Amino acid sequence: MKDSILDAIHDTAKDLNEAGVMDKQTLREFDVLCLPKVETFEAHHIQAIRKKAHVSQAVFAAYLNTTTSTVRQWEQGSKKPRGTSLKLLNLVAAKGLEILA
Repeated sequence: MKDSILDAIHDTAKDLNEAGVMDKQTLREFDVLCLPKVETFEAHHIQAIRKKAHVSQAVFAAYLNTTTSTVRQWEQGSKKPRGTSLKLLNLVAAKGLEILA
């Protein structure tokens, strides 16, 4: 429900911009506010995401375009995903590994 309300508000903001009521800079600032929050994951959660997909660390790493060693370190908690890897993990957590296939 929250997403559909946010989508409706965002569509309204775009319409206001097209009508000349909202300037482009304000629309860009609004766009940033509408981006989904990127969650951070603890080691056990990363492992749970991978196991739910029924893949090995090597296969999971290949989907995320990283190394098996990196996935192992995430799952052991000695390293934390960040940047693009964290965004991809959020997508996989929400939509499943097939989203990257």
